[in-house]
Amino acid sequence: MSRTAESTGDFDAVSRVLDAFRAGEPVLIHDFDDREGETDLVYPAGAVGPADVARMRNDAGGLVCVALPNDVSESLGLPFMDDVLDHPAASSHDLAYDSRSSFSFTVNHRDSFTGITDRDRAMTISRLAPVAEAARAGEYDADDFGGEFRAPGHVHLLRGAPNLLSDRQGHTELGLALADVAGIPPAVVVCEMLDDETGAALSKDAARDYADRHGFAFVDGDGLIDELV
Repeated sequence: MSRTAESTGDFDAVSRVLDAFRAGEPVLIHDFDDREGETDLVYPAGAVGPADVARMRNDAGGLVCVALPNDVSESLGLPFMDDVLDHPAASSHDLAYDSRSSFSFTVNHRDSFTGITDRDRAMTISRLAPVAEAARAGEYDADDFGGEFRAPGHVHLLRGAPNLLSDRQGHTELGLALADVAGIPPAVVVCEMLDDETGAALSKDAARDYADRHGFAFVDGDGLIDELV
């Protein structure tokens, strides 16, 4: 295949992913074969309902996380967990796939009960979209966040790198860059797709087959970066 044909395919895939995101639909993003080599099921946070949480835990199987950009995280006082944990387990991180983890802390919405049910997690997740938008506009701060959410909880928060894909090219940054270009609130849900038979990450071919069966858009990280950066 020529580079022109590849570029056209990348553009079409990214266009489809952008259209899906704007419509509130999930998409599948494969990062890179030489990084995690994983495909994540990615949603705009504001579009997530209980059935979507059920899909993530049943069809994907990884951690259900909400990624927020660095500026929003700063406004809300959300740290990187490895910066604030004072425990031997938090020292000397040696990640084979990256230089640092994106994890912040975990939260539940204060109107939730246990926080773990599909309904409770959907409530927490979907509310994070308008919160992120308000925080970016300077209309919502850490005190507001503390009044609406409690920690620890059952939804993992991820903090994006300051310059997104220029600094780091994980699913956190890929999803947030996609949201920015799509013009939707800067909060996205990422959940790794796992293979029930092998216990490993779902292969790219199997992830693409899943996307085809369910009518979801699929894109490679390389193609996404080529079109968004």
